[in-house]
Amino acid sequence: MRKEVAVIGAGMIDFGELFGKSVDNMIEDAYINCLKSVDKGIEPKEIEAAWLGSAYEKSGASLAVPTGLFRIPISRNENGCATGSDAFRNAFYAVKAGIYKVVLVCGAEKMRDSAGGLIAKAAAKDGRDMWRYRARTMPAFFALRGTRHFHEFGSKRDHLAMISVKNHHNGSLYPYAHYKFETTVEKVLNAPLVSWPLGLYDCCPITDGACCVLIAHTDVAKKFTDTPVWVEGSACGVDSWMRGLDENLIGFPASAVAAKGAYKMAGITAKDVQVAEVHDCFTVTEMLDYEDLGFCKKGEGHKMIEEGIVNLDGSLPVNPSGGLIAKGHPIGASGVAQIAEIYEQIRGTAGKVQVPDVEIGLQHNIGLGRGATGSASVVTILRR
Repeated sequence: MRKEVAVIGAGMIDFGELFGKSVDNMIEDAYINCLKSVDKGIEPKEIEAAWLGSAYEKSGASLAVPTGLFRIPISRNENGCATGSDAFRNAFYAVKAGIYKVVLVCGAEKMRDSAGGLIAKAAAKDGRDMWRYRARTMPAFFALRGTRHFHEFGSKRDHLAMISVKNHHNGSLYPYAHYKFETTVEKVLNAPLVSWPLGLYDCCPITDGACCVLIAHTDVAKKFTDTPVWVEGSACGVDSWMRGLDENLIGFPASAVAAKGAYKMAGITAKDVQVAEVHDCFTVTEMLDYEDLGFCKKGEGHKMIEEGIVNLDGSLPVNPSGGLIAKGHPIGASGVAQIAEIYEQIRGTAGKVQVPDVEIGLQHNIGLGRGATGSASVVTILRR
C-alpha cells in the first residue's frame, strides 16, 4: 500500500427530479455537506484547487460561483458518462504528483429541466447525432450487447431482471436514491419494452444531482481525519467500435483496459475487491461489467447474479447504493457519487447498505462518445 493520497470527506444531495433547485443550488448543498463531513473540520481556504465533472456546465466558473472558491485553479472535465470519475482521476494525479495538498472534486448535472431531459436534447441536436440517422438510441445500443450475450453464452432476460430487482432493492435502502421502490422479476419482465430485451425497469432514470469529495496528500490527511480512505489506483481506458472487433459486441474493452491499469497501480487483482460500484445505465451493462472488470470469466456474468454473488449479502456486493438504475444517473455526478459510496463503505458508515468489514472497494464508469462510436472508462481503487 502506498498511502499517498486520501479521500477525507464526501457530501452529496438527494438525487431525483429537482425542479426546485438550480445547478448552483445543488452544487452549494453538496459542497456544504462535504465540508461538514470532514471529521476534524476544514476551512475553504485550505482547498488549493478543484475539479468539476459536468457534461453540460462548460467552465470551472460553474463551480467557483456556488462555492465561493475564487482565485484557485478549477478545471472542468467531460468524458462521456465517465465524466465525474475522470475529474476525480485527474485530481488524484495532481495530489499524487505533489502539486497540491488538498483539492475538491465536484460532479453535478441538471438533466430534468429540458423536455425529455438533456439526453433527448442531445440526441436531436442539429440532426448531426449519429444515433439519429442510424435509427439507434442509447437503449438500442446497449440492447444489442444483451442479445449477443444471450446468443453466445446462454444468458436470458431473467438474468437482467434479477439485476434490476437487486439494484431497486438496494436503492430502497439508500437515502439519496432517485428511485426508492422495490420490484420483482415478474414486474421487470412484464414492464413496457424500451428496446428488446430491455424494458422500463432495465433502464436508469434521467436525474438531477450533485456530489463533492475532498482529497488530501498523505502529509496532511491526518490533520483532517484519523480514518482517511486511501486512493490506491485510478486508470482510464478508451476504445472504438469502428475497428471491427467482435469483443465489442459482448463487452467494453475500455473497461478492461481501465481495470487492468487500476489493479496494477494498486497492486491488487480483481479477486481482492470486496465491494464495487459499477456502471449500470442498463441492466445488461452491469452484467458485462462483471466480466470486463475481471470478477468472472467472459460469458459468465449472468452466473454471478444467478448465484447471488453480487447481492448485498453476497460475497462480492455490487452497487449497494442501487447503482444508476435506482440511484439515478446525473452524468457528471454519477462517478463522484460512486466514489463517495465506496468511501462510506470502507469507513463503515454506509448505513442500511453497509457491507461488513470492507477493506478494498472499486468504482467504475463507462461512457460513450464520438456519436456512440467509441467509449471511455475509468476505474478507481480505494482502500482502508
